[in-house]
Amino acid sequence: MRINHHFFQKVLSRDLSFLTSRVADDRSEVDGSVVSIVSATSSSGRLLPPKERLREKSFQYCLRLIEQSDRKAHRKTDTDLQKACLVEAVCILDCVCEEDASLVFRAFPCIKALFGRLSSDLSFARVLLPIAQFYLNHGEMAAVDCESVWKLVFGRFPAELFNDHFLAHELLRFLRLNLKSLQHRVPQYTRSFPNLLKFLAWDSPAVVDDFVDLLPSLVTAGTAVELLHTLLDLPCLSATLVLQVRCDTIDRLSTLHELLAETADWPRVVQCAQTVPLLLHIFFNTVITGADEKLLSHLILVMLERSSLLLNIPEYNKEIQRVFSSHLLRFCKLHPSLVVDQSHELLEFAGATANVYSKEGIYTHVVWVLGEYLSVSCDSRCSVRLITSCFEALEAVLFEITSSVPPPGADCPAPRVVTTLMSALAKLASRSHDLIPRVSLFLSKLRTLTRGGSVAWCSDEEDLVAIVTRGEELWSLLKAPGVAQSVLTPPPHVTTPQWHRDTNVAMPLRLRSAGCL
Repeated sequence: MRINHHFFQKVLSRDLSFLTSRVADDRSEVDGSVVSIVSATSSSGRLLPPKERLREKSFQYCLRLIEQSDRKAHRKTDTDLQKACLVEAVCILDCVCEEDASLVFRAFPCIKALFGRLSSDLSFARVLLPIAQFYLNHGEMAAVDCESVWKLVFGRFPAELFNDHFLAHELLRFLRLNLKSLQHRVPQYTRSFPNLLKFLAWDSPAVVDDFVDLLPSLVTAGTAVELLHTLLDLPCLSATLVLQVRCDTIDRLSTLHELLAETADWPRVVQCAQTVPLLLHIFFNTVITGADEKLLSHLILVMLERSSLLLNIPEYNKEIQRVFSSHLLRFCKLHPSLVVDQSHELLEFAGATANVYSKEGIYTHVVWVLGEYLSVSCDSRCSVRLITSCFEALEAVLFEITSSVPPPGADCPAPRVVTTLMSALAKLASRSHDLIPRVSLFLSKLRTLTRGGSVAWCSDEEDLVAIVTRGEELWSLLKAPGVAQSVLTPPPHVTTPQWHRDTNVAMPLRLRSAGCL
């Protein structure tokens, strides 16, 4: 049961109007009357103006209500009413202190005592949130220690009450309304995401909109890596919380893994998994706006590592790899030197043949960035030795997948993986001409092998034709190394042309002519 504090103020205003009229009718009866109480609060000994008088009486009424709230209620309905009254009393005190800052110092002893009395009982969580709002609004002015308040709000509340729908709504609303204040004045806020995300893991559909707004504020240089891990593990967290609510006990980590494997189709876990890609996009969009190359390098390592360490939900794994792929490209396009910085890890990932079959999406993009950005034009540190090392790793993978049948239970390698590997090898060879004979030999053998019809590593005839066609194009290009380099590794002014704007060339005239036709 919730009482609107604006209605509460209206009732107070009505009562005070009645009291004031009584005072006007009988000014002679000062002792024991309302006039003596009001006069005592006025420094001049005279009645306060109406607005200040209402504020003062509301203030006194709320303090008295809070002081009397320590009486234990005997019925649940009375307990609920008592909590509702406390919520409104604290909210009204917050309002009057916003209007008159001098009341803060009179209110804080009462608020502090109320917090001390209720903080150990989480059944009063709905009262403790308005108290937290009061501390946030006025704690700095009163120079009070708010540490215990934030430990409760960001610690015990989400940790122990993650399945309380009302509290989830109220707490997330509190965070959204006070986002700027929390970011600047409460250091605990940005470090609280492991607990706060429990609300999302428990009931994703109900709170995902809140986290769409809150997530950017939780991304900092200090939290980004851990936050990414936590987002990726949300389905695991969801499953764990379900098990926790069911009172299951987990003694060993291996037991936990076994239990989590059985949760992949639980509705709550599936719903949670569906929200993660959206949140990851928001996370990466936030990171990329202000992160330095060091942080982006670290995040690339996390993406490569976590691409194989996810809860076994097939669709979830595909979506996560799709998100990783798109943002890996963004990172490398923004900072091409990241490819040289993380060349060892990228080559280790691209050199693992198993990734071709299990992580086709992100594997293809890793191979593409290696072929595209492992170049002196992108980073002067890119040596011939590094190019050769990358070439040999990719060459070994391409030879293996095109000369043997897929592993048991695995599909044939995707045509895009094969063509991307061939293109990457051709690009690397165009930058180190000593490698051209090796890739040309492979491409000519590929054409010869496929003349006999179907092959074990490609089950679709159209896909095979596309692969062979791409191989012939690359083979023809590599016959003229100078041309191959200009086509496969074009300079920036070629990749970002603006011929349609250059008045010194004929293109604008041709465009206008075509437009007229």
